[in-house]
Amino acid sequence: QVQLVESGGGLVQAGGSVRLSCAASGSSFSIEAMRWYRQAPGKQRELVAVIGRAGGATYYTDFAKGRFTISREYAKNTVSLQMNSLKPEDTAVYYCNAEVMFSGALRETNYWGQGTQVTVSS
Repeated sequence: QVQLVESGGGLVQAGGSVRLSCAASGSSFSIEAMRWYRQAPGKQRELVAVIGRAGGATYYTDFAKGRFTISREYAKNTVSLQMNSLKPEDTAVYYCNAEVMFSGALRETNYWGQGTQVTVSS
């Protein structure tokens, strides 16, 4: 089993910044891609950003481009999301997601963190 624990959410004013972190713990595993998703009240969960394993290739959903930066520390199995120029519409619960490959497994297993609330006031 792998646990993903997020931290860093909170209340911030519009235009401000927040940095989210997610740490994976467990044994005998490696992590492929890591992602951040978010879910606002009454809306479906949506992808925010992705960072790959090899080379750290990244992908951002349009609303995140230019404002959010995803990064990763491979040795520590952590992923972060730096969010700048926040808007009230960024208010949501942010979830960390990881594609985990266990030793001897044929395919990855998807894991989710518990979520961390980010509230942006106007």
